Amino acid sequence: MIRAAIVGAGAIAAHSHVPAVRAHRDRVELVAVADVDEARATSFAAEHGVRSAYPDLGDLLAAERPDLVMVCTPPHLHVEQVIAALGAGAWVWCEKPATLSLAEYDRIEAAEGRGGPYMTVVYQQRFGSGAEHLRELGGALGRPLVALCQTTWHRGDDYYAVPYRGKWATEGGGTTVLHGVHQMDLMLSVFGDWAEIRAMAGTLERPIETEDVSMAMVRFANGAMASVVTSVLSPRQESYLRFDFAEATVELRHLYGYRNADWSSTSPLWNPPRDVPSSHDTQLGLLLDAYERGARPPASGADGRRAMEFVTGLYASAFTGRPVRREEITPDSPFYHRLDGGIETFFGGTATS
Repeated sequence: MIRAAIVGAGAIAAHSHVPAVRAHRDRVELVAVADVDEARATSFAAEHGVRSAYPDLGDLLAAERPDLVMVCTPPHLHVEQVIAALGAGAWVWCEKPATLSLAEYDRIEAAEGRGGPYMTVVYQQRFGSGAEHLRELGGALGRPLVALCQTTWHRGDDYYAVPYRGKWATEGGGTTVLHGVHQMDLMLSVFGDWAEIRAMAGTLERPIETEDVSMAMVRFANGAMASVVTSVLSPRQESYLRFDFAEATVELRHLYGYRNADWSSTSPLWNPPRDVPSSHDTQLGLLLDAYERGARPPASGADGRRAMEFVTGLYASAFTGRPVRREEITPDSPFYHRLDGGIETFFGGTATS
């Protein structure tokens, strides 16, 4: 049995990570939980049948020596917690955004060992059978040409009443990196590396520092183009992806997770051989497979970095008001170190750092 632990006894741990562990109970056991609120950790452990609760991750790592740590804390805590877990020999499954910047992400990569332990990011949307089938079809649908990537969700003022939300220092960015990144990661897994981004972002309605809307035009390395929209101001919520290839269109409409019925295509080749939902359960299974093989899991290393690099380019364009090319996102760029680049307002105004 793989021995797993959770750090951060909040809603995402209870509603997504605990059920994922239970779905794989023949392979993994949840042995401990840590939370700075010791009473919450103890209550979580009692409710979910976890043997041990700790107020500190360091104490948990020393006492339990888990094989896998699931990081479910606010984003600004991730980098140090992930590095501590890796240093204790544990693999890590970290909620997005895994880091506040590419600089932090690269610190984590440097802390990984050759052959593990590894950190992988929760990007569950790319792992359903529909997305898997689309990638497997590859060139059978013709050249990739056009994509639409829309994350039009709704989050009210009550959502942002949580102290760490809506702030550059604690979340790194706004809806782009927190919500839209799921669809962006799926898009990138299909169309490949991006080459250039032209973006705008703004804080139109919510009382927050970070953006509540962003929009981008994207050119990929293969020449394909995309339109990307992310919002938390949309009363009718939807996650929508459209991929136009030379020979077919493939579309996905859902909200927070999909099955095969949520996909459609003009191609007679579209026929996923199995129906696996996009979920924490599905991604955890692939992570456990990789752990048992001693192989790097998907959504880790360069594969997990790609979406963070993409949103970094998007923010850089939105803050500077100019096109940003992928090769510009280097350690010499201020946006490599902070998604807001240390700039006080988006190009054209509205958001402050």
